[in-house]
Amino acid sequence: MSFRSGRHFLQIPGPTNVPDRILRAIDRPTIDHRGPDFPLLAQRIFPGLQEVFGTSGDVFVFPASGSGGWEAALVNTLSPGDRVLLYENGFFAANWGAVARRLGLDVEVMQGDWRRGVDCPRLESRLAEDGSHQIQAVLAVHNETSSGVSSKIDRVRQALDSAHHPALLMVDAVSSLGSMDYRHDEWAVDVTVSSSQKGLMLPPGLSLNAVSAKALSACKKARLPRSFWDWQEMLQQNRQGYFPYTPSTNLLYGLDEALKMLQEEGLQRVFARHRRLAEAARRAIPGWGLEIFALQADERSDTVTTVLMPSQQGADRLRKIILERFDLSLGTGLGPLKDKVFRIGHLGSFNELMLAGTLCGVEMGLAAAGLPHRTDGVRAALKFLQEDSSAE
Repeated sequence: MSFRSGRHFLQIPGPTNVPDRILRAIDRPTIDHRGPDFPLLAQRIFPGLQEVFGTSGDVFVFPASGSGGWEAALVNTLSPGDRVLLYENGFFAANWGAVARRLGLDVEVMQGDWRRGVDCPRLESRLAEDGSHQIQAVLAVHNETSSGVSSKIDRVRQALDSAHHPALLMVDAVSSLGSMDYRHDEWAVDVTVSSSQKGLMLPPGLSLNAVSAKALSACKKARLPRSFWDWQEMLQQNRQGYFPYTPSTNLLYGLDEALKMLQEEGLQRVFARHRRLAEAARRAIPGWGLEIFALQADERSDTVTTVLMPSQQGADRLRKIILERFDLSLGTGLGPLKDKVFRIGHLGSFNELMLAGTLCGVEMGLAAAGLPHRTDGVRAALKFLQEDSSAE
């Protein structure tokens, strides 16, 4: 391979760009995770995570990817044969259901439109039908990374409450936490799953569970086998600032720094920055004559925009040309969206010039690929950013 000058543009929706501050934090000598200094690190991290999740409850940190967080949520709260209701409106929602099925749970799939968020009235109707409360948990994705569609979790909670249903509410917030407004306690979520490599700006390797008192109570009765994922073991050790096994010490250094960065910027400003840059990205899509995959404006993600190719094919060829010509990585289509869409990640450590460079790469790539398109995408995005800045 020949040398490539400049910095690679990693604009997939995770893993995201790791800021230099976090890289420097990770690049410290590892300390004894059983020694007296370690709790000082851990006891800074847990309150910071509580703030990001919007909870006063416990947050557990596992050395794993988000998939590990899915499994931890399930095995700590449920028993073999329990029924869970999964609202499937994307690739990652479907994968969470597959994990539940392999664990021996009875997974009832409510098939949704991949271009829309959770249909809360429909969900409420199904829960109201379950008069004997066979459904033990409802699984939903806050921000579906494959489709660029977000769901209103507060309305999902309202659906459970209106149906007077006691099921646990479990939410995947992998691609929204730290980038989009999330309120674990206010929305009465029982288990929120997330991970390190997206809004938290870290490399992959940490999975997170924020849990309610109701979920901790369910943990005492749950009979699915668990050892590595056991919240009870974590709870006992975490109270003292330790872990029941060797943690990812250097990633915890990075997490500590990431939480400091989010606090310095202020979470509300972080969310506003993501909304602004996402809107600029969305302005570019029709400027190219292309279509945003998410149908409803109020359900469009602030962390990833999924773009539908006009012929619904050729997205992978376009991504390949853009990578080879401009050293820019865009997200691939997943599952049934393979080769039909490409995804622009705009989350984490990200600003206006990074977005402008990304959109320029896409616009140049469309021309390099010989695809019919308009050339107003970048101009529309920059116009929005300039006018939005003037309004401030």
